[in-house]
Amino acid sequence: MTEFLLLRHGKTAGNLTGNYVGGRTDQPLCPQGVTELEALPRYFAQRLYVSPMLRCRQTAAILFPDLTPVVVEGFRECDFGAFENRNFHDLEHDPRYRAWVEGNCAGPIPGGEHPDQFMERCRRAFAPLLEQPAPGTTALVVHGGTIMAILSGFAKPAQPYFSYQVKNGGGYCCQWEDGFLTHLKLL
Repeated sequence: MTEFLLLRHGKTAGNLTGNYVGGRTDQPLCPQGVTELEALPRYFAQRLYVSPMLRCRQTAAILFPDLTPVVVEGFRECDFGAFENRNFHDLEHDPRYRAWVEGNCAGPIPGGEHPDQFMERCRRAFAPLLEQPAPGTTALVVHGGTIMAILSGFAKPAQPYFSYQVKNGGGYCCQWEDGFLTHLKLL
């Protein structure tokens, strides 16, 4: 059996203030994020893949201290362009931001990555892990957006992108079965 753990990194200072901490902002975990991760149950895996962002690499070191992570550039969070490292209060009067939110965050991000391109990038990065899926458990320590992109592309039954949101330090356990990620269990 092939199992996947898709885990979101721990909290950063930007997560505490509701900022869009994307693929440009390489924040470390904040003290609260480290404490919360250290309190989580330990997961067991044979393989570990991570986003190149510091917050993911730090999370992986806490949750899987005995595994050497493989860094996958394609697992980087979405580039939020003009919205990067800013929050709703900073942006609420920006007409570009309002248009993006009113469009269900599905349209282009000024100076950033189009959500469709982001999802395709994440899915392309994940696909090689499915070509010859290894038995046992493969863990990914990535971003909330990356998890949503992977699951909305590969899970069965299929659900919309935003239905797979997870909190910092949370994630999903699932199995690769008959060409789909199945038996999703929220962690």
